[in-house]
Amino acid sequence: MTFPILSIIVFTPLVAGMLILLFPAERKTEVRVTALAAATFALFLSGWVYVQYLINNLTGYQFQEYVDWLPALGIGYHVGVDGMSTPLVLLTGVVMFTGVLISWGIEDRPREFFAFLFILAGGVFGVFVSLDLFQLFFFYEIAVFPMYLLIAIWGWVKTREYAAMKLTLYLFVGSVVSLVGALAMYWTSGMHTFDMLQLERAGFTPEFQRIWFLPVFLGFAVLGGIWPFHNWSPDGHVAAPTAVSMFHAGVLMKLGAFAALRVGIMLLPEGAKYWSWLIMAFAAIAVVYGAFIAFVQTDFKYMVGFSSVSHMGLVMLGFSTLNSQGLLGSGVQMFSHGVMTALFFAVVGMIYDRAHTREIPELGGMAKVMPFAAIGFIIGGLVSMGMPGFSGFVAEFPIFMGVWHVQPWVAIVASISIVITAAYIMRNIRDVFFRPMPEHLEGHIHDVNVLDKIAIVLLCLLMVGLGMIPSLMVPMVQSGVDNILRLLGGA
Repeated sequence: MTFPILSIIVFTPLVAGMLILLFPAERKTEVRVTALAAATFALFLSGWVYVQYLINNLTGYQFQEYVDWLPALGIGYHVGVDGMSTPLVLLTGVVMFTGVLISWGIEDRPREFFAFLFILAGGVFGVFVSLDLFQLFFFYEIAVFPMYLLIAIWGWVKTREYAAMKLTLYLFVGSVVSLVGALAMYWTSGMHTFDMLQLERAGFTPEFQRIWFLPVFLGFAVLGGIWPFHNWSPDGHVAAPTAVSMFHAGVLMKLGAFAALRVGIMLLPEGAKYWSWLIMAFAAIAVVYGAFIAFVQTDFKYMVGFSSVSHMGLVMLGFSTLNSQGLLGSGVQMFSHGVMTALFFAVVGMIYDRAHTREIPELGGMAKVMPFAAIGFIIGGLVSMGMPGFSGFVAEFPIFMGVWHVQPWVAIVASISIVITAAYIMRNIRDVFFRPMPEHLEGHIHDVNVLDKIAIVLLCLLMVGLGMIPSLMVPMVQSGVDNILRLLGGA
């Protein structure tokens, strides 16, 4: 029996969330310390899995565990990670840890806040390691459910109920559509199993795959923010409290993209080939549209929210190429964008907590009093623009190369987003951090605390490290891509 490290990673936040709920409400310090301890433990274990995957050998699924769960229905508890999911497990650990640091000062019911946040994190870990289709849906719903409560209770007062309900309805409808497709696969396969490694060999007819690919892929891709089903995303980002925005954009959107890849493309490869042109069209619109809408925002958080739609469009664009370069870029982009957008939302939250406004025209001079936040946002901005030497370039360059091989015109149109992204990032860096500080803010803004600085440094180190030493991740993701290409028949 191998050491069940993936199960421990999945159940650490779930158990910690339950434990935190047992604390008396007034024991806020103990709640925070317990949350930090659990997040640190999960980060350590996810980092260990990442390092061991690199060291062992970059092939196939590792750290597999299997237990018959409901054998009468062909449902098993089956976990394992490959080159695509291992970076996402590490990403979840990083965002969970930094989210706890950023949320240290929450005074309104921190016990319930951290408990719901950790239940969400457990669901996310569960999806990334699931090799059983039923189990994947089980954890998927666990990840989506707490979002409603986290936004509706702790979110921005003006829009929280509207945004929470909108997000929940979009994601619920998307997951139901995908579930119908999953059940169709289960019944049609004739194998009486939900095990995805067995379903990969089910040999579904091309006609079946063409019919069911779109419902399955798009149902999950709703959570990935694909156009035209992205509308819930910016509202959800903006209404959510800072740590939830970090989780939401940093990890949850990757959850949708990963599930669309794992279930849609890997189980229905002929359907993916047939419909790839449509996914490419939707993704290209998301990339350019998201960038233009971000460009005209005056609310700092909405700017980051629409930026996420644009950058997640790049992930879907890479998927739609179905070639090695595009898929490789998408795999790295999911990690890079997760770290970058977590940093963006963290910095926006720090500024809002001190200035009590997110309107860009009302801000200025933040670099003088919050130099750490300024440096963090600038590094995140350089990643967002795809500058060489940062993780964004390592991710975006292969995506555009992959698209160029398939449809050069789409690559040219999508590349417009690079220019627009550079424009709004540079303008916002100038307006928020280097313009003279408005008089009403003078003397009222103070620097970020030590925990905030630790979070900023960790997130920046990951983006710079991956940009300078791509071999820390690229060979791992490539091993996952090779498996996908094998299922696509060397497409």
